[in-house]
Amino acid sequence: MKINIQYIFSFLILLATEILIALFVHDKFIRPYIGDVLVIILLYCFIRIFFRKVKFLPYYLFLFGVIVEILQYFKIVYLLNLQNNKILSIIIGSSFDIKDILCYLAAMIILIIWEKIEKAKFSEVE
Repeated sequence: MKINIQYIFSFLILLATEILIALFVHDKFIRPYIGDVLVIILLYCFIRIFFRKVKFLPYYLFLFGVIVEILQYFKIVYLLNLQNNKILSIIIGSSFDIKDILCYLAAMIILIIWEKIEKAKFSEVE
C-alpha cells in the first residue's frame, strides 16, 4: 500500500474548509449544502490516501451518506444517548433532511466526473 500525497493535501484542505465552515459560517446555503457536498468529497480523499483505486467508491460514499441520513431520521444520536456530546452530535447529525441526500448525490456526481477526468488523463500519459 502506497500513500498518495495528492490526496493527503486534498484531505487536509477540505478538512480545514469544513472546520472553518462549521465554526464561522452560519448562513442558509454554504453551511448546509456546500458543507454536505464537501464532506463526501472529504471522505473520498481520505480513503484515496490509502487505496489507489476503489471501484465504485463514489457510489459507496453516497450510500454511506444516505444511511447516516436515515439514522438521523430515527434519531440515532438520542438512541445512543449522545445528545450531550457536542462533537459526536455534530459529526453524526441530528436532523433528517432530504436535501442532504441531494447534496450527497451531487458529490457523487462530482466524484464520478473527477474519476473519468483522472482516468482520461492517465490514459493519455501511457
